[in-house]
Amino acid sequence: MNKNRERRTFSEEFKNQMVQLYNSGKPKADICREYQLHPAVLNRWIGRINKTGSSQEAANRSPEENELIRLRKENHRLAMENDILKQAALIFAQRSK
Repeated sequence: MNKNRERRTFSEEFKNQMVQLYNSGKPKADICREYQLHPAVLNRWIGRINKTGSSQEAANRSPEENELIRLRKENHRLAMENDILKQAALIFAQRSK
């Protein structure tokens, strides 16, 4: 049975409270059942918050990961610019004939 549910968003405070419940000894299954959370979501919150104190993905990245993301974006932008310049060169070459 596939239920189409609207995506829910949770505040940072709520996420911290769920992790505090888990850290204080409440079983994951009980937390998930009581608050209608998917176990994978709770596991992600627990891992991130216990590691860095934040559930945000960007706050949990290493400096190397951040640089890799930045370099990939720059590489993509430069590849697009290169394609545009190649197309422009073709157009100008055709016009000059």
